[in-house]
Amino acid sequence: MAVVLQVAAIIISIALIVLILLQVKGGALGSLLGGDAGGGIARTRRGLEKTLFRITIFMSIAFLGIALFAVATPG
Repeated sequence: MAVVLQVAAIIISIALIVLILLQVKGGALGSLLGGDAGGGIARTRRGLEKTLFRITIFMSIAFLGIALFAVATPG
């Protein structure tokens, strides 16, 4: 059971990394490293961006749940 939880945690963590990288706004490398390429303008998420955001939230909750379950499971 512990091996299944570890594999699931690895798969979800890789998916989370990909989802977060897909959400980076702007094509400039400076914005990826923390620069303000967007000018600080707030936008509303729509379409695919909103869907990616919700999937990211769901995946992070799933990762947290698996991590807590793995800690609580003996062996």
